[in-house]
Order: sequence, then C-alpha cells, then structure tokens
Amino acid sequence: MSPLIHPGRATNRPPAFPAAPAHRWPLPVLVAALALAPAPRAAGQALGFTAVRAQVDFARKLQDWAGFGFNYVETCQTRDYRQDPQEYGGFSLLREADKQKIVELVFGEDGLKVGLLKMFYDPFHQTEPGGAYDHETTTQQLRYFAREGLKKTRSGGRDLAIITTLYGPPAYMTRQKVMRGRDLDPAHRRDLALYLVSWAKFLRQKEGLPLRYVSLHNEGEDWFRWTQAGLTDRPNHDYNMFWPPEQVVEFIKLVADELKAAGLPEVGVTPGEPSNWYRFDTWGYADAIADDAEALRKLGLITSHGFYNGSYGRWFGEHKSAGIDKLRAKRPDLHAWVTSTSWGGMNAQNIKEYHGNIYTAKVNGIIPWAGIQRPAKWVGGDPNPGSAFTVREDGTWEIKRGYYMFKQLARAGQPGMAVARTSAMDSEIALMAFAANGTKNPDAFVLINIGKSKKVAVAVQGTTAKSFVAWRTTDDEKDSYARAGEFGLKDGALIYEAPGSSVTTFFAGNP
Repeated sequence: MSPLIHPGRATNRPPAFPAAPAHRWPLPVLVAALALAPAPRAAGQALGFTAVRAQVDFARKLQDWAGFGFNYVETCQTRDYRQDPQEYGGFSLLREADKQKIVELVFGEDGLKVGLLKMFYDPFHQTEPGGAYDHETTTQQLRYFAREGLKKTRSGGRDLAIITTLYGPPAYMTRQKVMRGRDLDPAHRRDLALYLVSWAKFLRQKEGLPLRYVSLHNEGEDWFRWTQAGLTDRPNHDYNMFWPPEQVVEFIKLVADELKAAGLPEVGVTPGEPSNWYRFDTWGYADAIADDAEALRKLGLITSHGFYNGSYGRWFGEHKSAGIDKLRAKRPDLHAWVTSTSWGGMNAQNIKEYHGNIYTAKVNGIIPWAGIQRPAKWVGGDPNPGSAFTVREDGTWEIKRGYYMFKQLARAGQPGMAVARTSAMDSEIALMAFAANGTKNPDAFVLINIGKSKKVAVAVQGTTAKSFVAWRTTDDEKDSYARAGEFGLKDGALIYEAPGSSVTTFFAGNP
C-alpha cells in the first residue's frame, strides 16, 4: 500500500475541482486549495535537509511545573546505629565553610536554585511502642542541610516544598521484629501512622521547615528483597518494608486522618515510592487507589521513583504515564513527582531520562537520588554512583559533572513555570521547554544531543523574546555550564550547532 494513501482517509492529493482551468479557479476555491497545501517548512527537513527540524511552543502548556529538587541522605543502611553511626551525605566530615559552599551551590541564586527537597525518615526515631521519639540523633546533617538551604532560598525571594519519605519503620513494628523486617505487624498499624505524624510535626513546628508531603515508603513494592522468612540477607540494601497495594490504600486514609487530627491538614499524603512508573501502574498500585474513592480523595500527591530500564525482564521500568493518567482522570488537580532517579553516567544520556519522565510520564517535579555522596559509607558501593558532589574520607570534596548537567535543567525549570510543547525530528535530539507562566522566570528550553555534533533549527513560538542566551555542558567536560553565546530569532527560528553528547539551555532575553 502506498504510504501516501490510507484506508478510510482522504489522500494527500489536492481535491478534484470543477472543470475550470486551474489558473481560472474561483477565488474561494483557490484559497481553499492553498490552505490544504503544506507550508514550506513542512515540505521537508530544515535548511534543505542539513539540519534537524525542531520546535518549541511556549504558548502550548502541557502541565504545571513544581521544580527540580535535591536529596541529602544521611542514615540509609546500618542495622545498629550505635555501632555504626552511618552518615552517607558526608557533611559530618566537612568544615563549616565547605558546607556553606555546597549549600550555596545547591540553593543559591547562581547555583541550582532547586525548589524541592526530599528528607528521608529512618527507622531509629523510636525503639518501643509508646516510647519517646528521638528525631535528632540520626538526622543532624540532614536537618542542617534543610535549614541552611531554606535560609538561602528565602534570601533569594524563593521558597522550598519539602517531602519526607518513610525509609523504613522501627523493628518493633514488623512481624519479624528486626530492622528491615518485611511485613507490618497489624497490631502496630496506628503506631506507624503516629510515627509519621510525629516527624511531620517536628519538622514543621520545631524546625520551621515547609513540609508539604509525607510519603509512605521507599521501593516497598519490591518483594524480591527479602528471604522467604521475611528477612534480609543482603547488607547493601537500604531501608524498606513490603507495601502491598491494599496497605498503601489503607495508610493513605489513616495517615491523612491522623495528620488532620494532629492539626496538620496542610500536609498531604503520597502513595509511597515504587522503583519506577511502570511498577506504579502495572503492579496494581494506581488501580487500587483509583478504585477506593476515599483514598483517592485524601491523596495529596502522586509519587514514584523514576528509574529507567528499557530492557524487558524483571528490572524493566519505562517512563509510563498510565497510572498517573488513571488517577488524574478522576482528580485532574493531582500533581506527580519523581522522588528519586539515577544520575547515571552524569551525561547527556542521563538528561534524556529526565525528558522521558517529564514528557512521557508527564510529571510535575523531579528530585534525583542522593546528590551528595560519601562512597565509603555505602556497603559494597552505591549502585547509582553518579552525583553532584563527592565527599572523601579526608574531608575534601569535589563537584562532579553531574552537578553541571543537572544545573542545565534546574535553573531552567523553576517552581511555578509550566512545561511547554516541544518536538524534534531526530531521536538523538530532545527538547524540554518551561514557560514563564506568570512567574518572573524567563521562558527557557533545554536541548539535548546524545549523538554526534548536529545542526538544529529550532522554531520558537509563544514568546515575546527576540533572542536567547545559551549555557552548555558537554560529556567531554570542555564546557561545564559555560556560556555558549546569544542566539537571535530570524523568521521565528534560531540555528544551533549542538556539540556531540551535550546539553544546552536557552534563556529568553530582549523581550
């Protein structure tokens, strides 16, 4: 079958007109014929087939944008904090001046300017039913990072939205009565709800932090991580507990009610964080929530990790919006955040994964996995070793390429903006666009090239800007968030030679 002719549809040939010669068609017919003819730009690839044709339309808003975020991880694996007081983020090794430099690089006006922050809630804050809570011992650096980050953010006239994630419950709350036991003891379901509420109240009232959401679990769908007896035989696993869909639904309702009873109705509940969006939907979590009207009504935010694996098998995980779509069909107001995703090779390929989370999974915010890592403190080596910063055991630290790659995104997509429509006729080129959406932030778009050097012709619509200032990071580190020039729009488009394996951000200027 000819690719130009499709069953049940008109061909792309001009319509058959009356017998009058073509040069003497009536004016209305001639206008109609011209309207059906393809525009010159659509006739082929850009610049006479020498450039990739791409488009950004800031007026076509796809979803609200809450921002990009950061995650400082402190206590994540140790089974006995007294014997092994793990501090994975590494701030405990640094001088005050170095801590402040990193805070500036993350939250400052010339830094990442993140708008979201994730804080884990480890299992060591209570040891027995009805016992006292200790929210300070195992969270000293985590709370320091959050407090100082909030100061820096607000000094710039911005604000943070914080989510806290239950990393795992105290041992006594599990059937196994050990740290990282697999199953919740039903007798302690309310103890667990109150455990979450106590931490939320502490963060808001004692620490003065703008906590917005409580997330129920960390990769609690992954039932493979325990032995048949419900115990762990791998010391390099971080904290979690098995959370079947029914338990998630139950706790959305229970924790929402307990937060309200504690005077914290402004803190929402999320369904926890499966490993990826494929599991959130295909493993039954989205359906369980959608089928329970009360849980759906009390849900504050949709969350999942956004790790990507495109190979079919046990670890398959695609950027899939189906679960989000099911819940938004009943509650269009719901936002969705990625609360952990890999830094990968800290390269352009990794930034392409962000494109998938935003444009395929259709999320409203992204927080990557631990941005500050102290490698010696992860048992056996972190399976996601990329990061923004590395802290060494001698108290020195370095900025990684991941920081500069992430900076391309974080500065472009500020809280309150909107994700805008983009396209590119080359699968090695991807664009992410963020419209100002009434904020003081400039319209911006990010161009990713995971292939060799290519010329790209970007048609830009929906903005009053006449030119864009570009900043670039390359895999070969010749550019690490370096200014790449100013590009004026000519006939509504800019032409850019994108280096191989590069990420370039264009900010609107000269409106």
